[in-house]
Amino acid sequence: MHPHKPSYDRHGGNEANKDFLHKISRQKIDPPAVGPGVSAADLLDSVFLSYNAGRLREGCQLFVRKMLADNGTVGLALSGALTPAGLGMSCLVPLIEAGFIDWIVSTGANLYHDVHYALGMDLYQAGPNLPDLELRENQVIRIYDIIFDYENLLGTDKFFRKLCRGEAFQQTMGTAEFHNLVGKYIAEGEQHAGRVGKSLLGAAYRCGVPVFTSSPGDSSIGMNLAALMLEGGKLRIDPLRDVNQSASIVWDAKTSGGTSSVFILGGGSPKNFMLQTEPQIQEVLGLAEAGHDYFLQFTDARPDTGGLSGATPSEAMTWGKVDPEKLPDSVTCYIDSTAALPLLTAYSLTRCEKRPLKRLFDKFPELTRRLEAGYAETQAKRAE
Repeated sequence: MHPHKPSYDRHGGNEANKDFLHKISRQKIDPPAVGPGVSAADLLDSVFLSYNAGRLREGCQLFVRKMLADNGTVGLALSGALTPAGLGMSCLVPLIEAGFIDWIVSTGANLYHDVHYALGMDLYQAGPNLPDLELRENQVIRIYDIIFDYENLLGTDKFFRKLCRGEAFQQTMGTAEFHNLVGKYIAEGEQHAGRVGKSLLGAAYRCGVPVFTSSPGDSSIGMNLAALMLEGGKLRIDPLRDVNQSASIVWDAKTSGGTSSVFILGGGSPKNFMLQTEPQIQEVLGLAEAGHDYFLQFTDARPDTGGLSGATPSEAMTWGKVDPEKLPDSVTCYIDSTAALPLLTAYSLTRCEKRPLKRLFDKFPELTRRLEAGYAETQAKRAE
């Protein structure tokens, strides 16, 4: 026997072996048989045990038991074509109205396509293997297996241009302020047409949930606002205002003794914009902070390519984006958001009571004042 190699007796199990097994294990795999009528929440808790099903269960439990607990502040990063697939009205609106989402960073495309439903425009299920040249010739737009009339785009463009020519829009504002103002008119239109609950922006306005877009020029909304500039319109989007307002949300959540959580669907620019609030607070403003408390991501992006979309919470921790002490509570589930989000929505609405709305948009003046005061204090100390 080699003097430096340990000897393993595969047949000599003892209590120490069992103690070690129980130390690193969670629960025994012994699920009940799935029967008719089982709820989504019960299915997740009892049958989603391993692999990405296990991570989805852990993510749902993290969301309910810790992210929503003790009045924690929850931010949603939204990317991927989710609103065209109906997930705005089916999942995101109920989560917002339940007080489970307190602020949002979204791609502009998700907000643009959300407006189709608010305006009563139809989108349809189809198959993924369609004759694209024929679609083009017949003015039909395709998003994988979703199709709709080209007129939807023209009609939504017309809506934004007409709305944003109005006097209320002739000013400089951040994207959260812009989307809140748009949401006001959408909510009024939904009410008048009997379509309340169809629009993410309408729900966000009604519930005081700020909605940022990290790349305001990178969508059809931004394209139409650019056209209005050529007409001489005075509307200007200030993305730097967004940086401070989003940081003020996180700073207030942490300094008030609460928690800050990030719930990331997909990745991309919204993920980075939401996570960068902590480096903005710590690195740039010089305020004492440790990082977001809880991290939940549904993604199909791999970490080994070096892209931000697939970056792990552990990697984010090195940037100060995630609190090292809370890292064990982070969950990344490699799954399509269109499959995971409805399950998480059903789970959280079943397992958790609705929360009072924080209405963070209404609190921006006070939140930004507190951030400014903290920054001024650090500047004064640096000057000493």
